[in-house]
Amino acid sequence: MHHASAPPPDPATDPFGALEREIRVLIRRAQSAAAQTARRVHPELEASAYPLLAHIDMHPGLRGSDLAAHFGVGRATVSRQLSRLVELGLVHREVDPDDTRGQRITLTQDGAARFARARDGRVEMYRAAFGHWERDDVAQLAELLHRYSEDFVRWRDTHA
Repeated sequence: MHHASAPPPDPATDPFGALEREIRVLIRRAQSAAAQTARRVHPELEASAYPLLAHIDMHPGLRGSDLAAHFGVGRATVSRQLSRLVELGLVHREVDPDDTRGQRITLTQDGAARFARARDGRVEMYRAAFGHWERDDVAQLAELLHRYSEDFVRWRDTHA
């Protein structure tokens, strides 16, 4: 039996309902694209590792605990993912000179090159998909997504 689907929430009358729907759809589409992106970096890379590589690329020398805090996951989860990235030759860990119990994490030369190719491919994909948009609209979308991410993480961290 097929049920008629309800119309999507109207942003003018139900902005938070419309936001929930659009983010749900965005996440689903992003999840399906994540595996593809990860395979561009390395054929054996898990989709969840790409954001780790991006964060390490932006913050070389950070610690595993920094990654865990940033992504809101446990240290054990990050440690497992980092071990796999080391096995794949994408990440290097070295003892933290300021605290020998910790490790500083950087991308290897190969990891940095592979990540840069994948990131550049994603930028080109967005350019192709949204090239017909006004540049100001693209910039506004990027700003709003950043604001969403920052505010949501701040809210999550105070309500966990």
